[in-house]
Amino acid sequence: MLSPRYLALNAAVVTLLVSLALGAPWEIPAVAAALTAVGISDLLQTRRALRRNYPIMAHFRFFFESIRPEIRQYFLEDDTVAEPFSRNQRSIVYQRAKLDTDKRPFGTQLDVYAPGYEWINHSIAPAPEQDHDFRITIGNHPDCPRAQPYSASVFNISAMSFGALSANAIKALNGGAKQGGFMHDTGEGSISPHHRENGGDLIWEIGSGYFGCRNDDGSFSEEKFAANAASPQVKMIELKMSQGAKPGHGGVLPAAKITPEIALTRGVAMGVDCVSPSRHSAFGTPIEMLEFIERLRNLSGGKPTGFKLAIGHPWEFFGIVKAMLATGIVPDFIVVDGGEGGTGAAPVEFTDHVGTPLQEALLLVHNTLVGANLRDKIKIGASGKIITAFDIARTLALGADWCNSARGFMFALGCIQSQSCHTDRCPTGVATQDKSRQRALVVPDKIQRVANFHENTMKALAQLIAAAGLTHPSQLRPRHLVRRISANQVKLASTLLPYLEPGELLDPSQLSRLPPVFGHYWPMAQAETFDPYCG
Repeated sequence: MLSPRYLALNAAVVTLLVSLALGAPWEIPAVAAALTAVGISDLLQTRRALRRNYPIMAHFRFFFESIRPEIRQYFLEDDTVAEPFSRNQRSIVYQRAKLDTDKRPFGTQLDVYAPGYEWINHSIAPAPEQDHDFRITIGNHPDCPRAQPYSASVFNISAMSFGALSANAIKALNGGAKQGGFMHDTGEGSISPHHRENGGDLIWEIGSGYFGCRNDDGSFSEEKFAANAASPQVKMIELKMSQGAKPGHGGVLPAAKITPEIALTRGVAMGVDCVSPSRHSAFGTPIEMLEFIERLRNLSGGKPTGFKLAIGHPWEFFGIVKAMLATGIVPDFIVVDGGEGGTGAAPVEFTDHVGTPLQEALLLVHNTLVGANLRDKIKIGASGKIITAFDIARTLALGADWCNSARGFMFALGCIQSQSCHTDRCPTGVATQDKSRQRALVVPDKIQRVANFHENTMKALAQLIAAAGLTHPSQLRPRHLVRRISANQVKLASTLLPYLEPGELLDPSQLSRLPPVFGHYWPMAQAETFDPYCG
């Protein structure tokens, strides 16, 4: 027991004996006795080697390890390192949400000569700055009298379910969407009473669990879907095929976490695990998928209907596009979720190594629709670490029509990136079902912050595109975006990234000259199955 490893335990024992012998105030032997008991317990336990070798002292290591994220975030973090979001990225959201100044003095903190640095070229004759309420129309079918087109903002709230987020967070997000005139995606957890309370526009996301429109056996229910879809608050219907956080992976909400409120919202039973399967049961082929989308569109009364996916095997998405050509059924929109996305907790392997990042995924979807002569019929939304007006402009320039943000709007609610979303111990009440923690999130205040963040980001976007000589974000093209390749070389995105010409995929003679992803995988894709043709 004379080893330095036992220094803390020896000190506790000596202090206990000396304080008792000298009649010291009772607090001293009490603390020494408690530490001695801890040290003896450490020596006798068999689960942790560190405690057996370093009694008492090991607990200091465990304590500092437990607050490592806070130490890093508040004292050691670089302002510009985005892991997952940099301090500068979070700060710009906080500033715009709270109406603080969002200006920065003394020049950029970024290394403008580092590979990957990007900028938008400005015009020597900037355009007059326009009204910042930039909108696009989704679901405009002049040949369909039942169509209910929707005028959408180019910046909206991405999918986050009630259950993953707290009731107060959902209320604040939807109230902000109502005040600011933009969309709020429900996530696959369906439409809760908290989504309805403030009346903001909703995209209703239908996942593989068919929450809010399911029979007792988990299959799709037309009657329940039609009843929910008829709500005037529901503006669009989104079929979720996969998500950036964990594509190809199902999910389970354990029975212990299912409250009566969640059970009612999702249409599931109390006391039973709530399962989101990894694949849909309502269809099994690309053609059947499009027929299901058409079914949803008809049941909703013609509301814009589309699907969301993270890109995986290219031939699977190509098969969906071939099914569009074969059936004539065209979704109103496609939302591309980048592999870097994700508010929900996911296995580390999925978070880090499954799913195509947004740039490549967006390019694939945009180019495929262009090459199949379908791009003018389908709007594209995009999500994946979108925070600033530049993020929006960059994504629109690459091929999207609008952008969604999840974590950006979480920051607007007060999220501090503690990365405890999956523990039910969110320190700001955003991602928890703990009532005592939720009360910290004051809904009226956060409604205003959500609306402010959207408003000020749109104002920044208006200034950005005016500087480029444009009057609407839809005019952004790859030629407006510049990327540094090396210290001595830069390229326009239009020359750096591949872009197809209209109809190129429909001409077999052109396939050999297209980028390999199209030349190799397009012939393998089949409308009748998600499997590749390898004949």
